[in-house]
Amino acid sequence: MWFKLAVVALVFLSASCSAKQSDPKVQVYSRNPGEYGKPNVLICYVSGFHPPDITIRLLKGKEEIPNSVQTDLAFEQGWQFHLTKYVDFTPQLGETYTCEVSHMKNPAKSFTWGENKSEIPENSSSSSLPFYPKLKLKHLL
Repeated sequence: MWFKLAVVALVFLSASCSAKQSDPKVQVYSRNPGEYGKPNVLICYVSGFHPPDITIRLLKGKEEIPNSVQTDLAFEQGWQFHLTKYVDFTPQLGETYTCEVSHMKNPAKSFTWGENKSEIPENSSSSSLPFYPKLKLKHLL
């Protein structure tokens, strides 16, 4: 039995070492269309990265949003990993919501979900005006 476990561990280790480094792709979005003052869920999906040395933070302004949940690390063919981090939030007018991703020893990169100012009429003063999140799909360089 121990021999089989050692063989499986060796295969996993050798496959992991032979996979090439890949930078993560990041998507930031919400469960429902954004509306000021309405509860929602902020979601950051990070995929296609290797090795699995990664840190994901969800921020409101420059402060980390408490009580966020991160899924278990999962992998696909070719040892590309993916994770999702999410948190309940209520969008507020003038606030910025960001997913910050650090992969390996590279500096953190930020991906923002926020209002699309071109969709908000200039003469509007309503704080419950719907706004549209910017769905950003970027590759870390």
